[in-house]
Amino acid sequence: MGRILRAATAATAIALVAAGCSGSGGGSGTIGNGESAAASKKPVKPGGTVTIAQVGATPDFVFPFAPATNQNGWNVNLTQPLWPFLVYSGDGADSVVNKSKSLFSNLVYSNGDKTVTITLKSWNWSDGSPVTSRDFTFVYNLLKANYANWNAHLVGLFPEDVASVSTPDAHTVVLNLTQAYNPDFYTDDVLSTIPLLPQHAWDKTSATGAVGDDDTTTAGAKAVYSYLQQEGAKTTEFATNPLWQVVDGPWKLSDFQASGAYGYVPNTAYSGAKPTLDKVAFAPFTTDTPEINALRAGSSLDVASLPLNDIKQAQALESSGYSIASVPIPGVAEMIPNLYNAQVGPLLRQLYIRQAMEYLIDRNQIVDKVYNGYADPGNGPVPVKAEGAWASPLEKSGGPYPYDPAKATALLQAHGWKVVPNGTTTCASPGTGANQCGDGITAGQALTLSLVYSSGRSTTDVQNAAIKSSEAQAGITVNLKSEPFNTLISEIGTCTASSHPASGCGWQLAEFGYEPYSLYPNGTGYFDTGGNGNSGGYSDPTMDQLIKATEYGSSAATFTQYEDYAAKQLPWLWLPLREGILVYRTKLQGVVPLNPFSEGQDFEDWGYTA
Repeated sequence: MGRILRAATAATAIALVAAGCSGSGGGSGTIGNGESAAASKKPVKPGGTVTIAQVGATPDFVFPFAPATNQNGWNVNLTQPLWPFLVYSGDGADSVVNKSKSLFSNLVYSNGDKTVTITLKSWNWSDGSPVTSRDFTFVYNLLKANYANWNAHLVGLFPEDVASVSTPDAHTVVLNLTQAYNPDFYTDDVLSTIPLLPQHAWDKTSATGAVGDDDTTTAGAKAVYSYLQQEGAKTTEFATNPLWQVVDGPWKLSDFQASGAYGYVPNTAYSGAKPTLDKVAFAPFTTDTPEINALRAGSSLDVASLPLNDIKQAQALESSGYSIASVPIPGVAEMIPNLYNAQVGPLLRQLYIRQAMEYLIDRNQIVDKVYNGYADPGNGPVPVKAEGAWASPLEKSGGPYPYDPAKATALLQAHGWKVVPNGTTTCASPGTGANQCGDGITAGQALTLSLVYSSGRSTTDVQNAAIKSSEAQAGITVNLKSEPFNTLISEIGTCTASSHPASGCGWQLAEFGYEPYSLYPNGTGYFDTGGNGNSGGYSDPTMDQLIKATEYGSSAATFTQYEDYAAKQLPWLWLPLREGILVYRTKLQGVVPLNPFSEGQDFEDWGYTA
């Protein structure tokens, strides 16, 4: 699954569209995926600034290993251009490992896939020091002592699954794992979450302390990690703290404003293909309305997302010097049920209630009417457009719960509910029998729920209003509340059977926008017990077993078994996931085809035509 971080739908122009394997958008019209533009690429001239719109969300942490409580996925957008991952996912529009941008030159599995030998490229840090295997062991030591406080940690995986690490030379790392893994899974979803960090500059416990080998002891590693996390939260020092100026990526952070605006300048010492542009700047917008107004004005923005409710603006924008591309997103849009909310947890723990709610979501209508055809239908845990190679026949045929209000009503009635269409459905037969409401549900209890979701996009408002209306057909009341993305993620705690404090578990249903996938789209971290993206506390031994089977083996049948089980069990309610519609200046080359997995942040490939 890879990074387990929340992503607001269309929080930035780039992050919204950083997805998709191939093919054009699903809607009508002339929007494509930009491949023809790439094919006609013209020579570029050095220099220039690109200004990118960012809607509704901002980064708030710069140290690449954010605390477990920080689920802001846009921090990855901020840090990836500075400290890229060991395995860099996505190459153009292809869902493959990008070998030219990865930090390794060779990666070999041996010993029955229990040993991984990584050969690092002979690259340098921005201060001229070489990138070495010591930088990897620095990362390993920090995470070994602190993985419980790392927001991208996948339960039972790196570094827990490493029996030992050796470094035969300055550019070789040997991982001896505790068991054999599917190499595709381990490369695509585990090693793709690991950046290298500059041990020679960061291995210290205070601003005035000397750099040493503190990370080599557990106590020292904890102290270093604590210091770096403290510094990483100081937004006013993101661009000035000397720590964050030592990078191995193509960019350095030049400024970061309280408003959420920030910018990059080239890392002139970058060992890969160096950027052509002089600067990349992000301009924040609270909603999509001022963003589209800025696009119409035509002067301030070079790259932005086009709201799907403004799709008719495409032709006018193209005549004003912009090009437009549509790309599916590799991720899953969701409504997460809090199975341990004090008021409605007993309702949401009943599979038949989740099934009834899914039957009442008219996903095809939402795709057609809200997103003008530019969306994945959301038939289950794997997107059929962006990850079609992994999608099962069940998902491709519409999923296990196509829109069917009659089935939803029948399910509720069969379990002891008095269904009042467009009214209030209540439990008429409490108890745990097969034809009763279920454990913890009281007589007369109403099927009334609250959904909190990320604000900023009018299409999301329209979608959720449609869901509220369709759920009412079976007397299910869904009260809606939208909040800014950064506010939303600060309020949503992880709730489980053993821990569901009122302070973080007052939410009932939550919708962040979407959850991003890595190259291998299994349920690790989202649907497994204790997964750090499993906010609602879903736990099922069969699901855990099936997810582990996809990690250890490479059988397509095993993956399909997991996928169909997850689709049917509804750990989340499945929703359509809009495609990204990117608007960019036609004279800006290299933007498309977009990298499916780098959040589209391959700015070093961009340049203005001569």
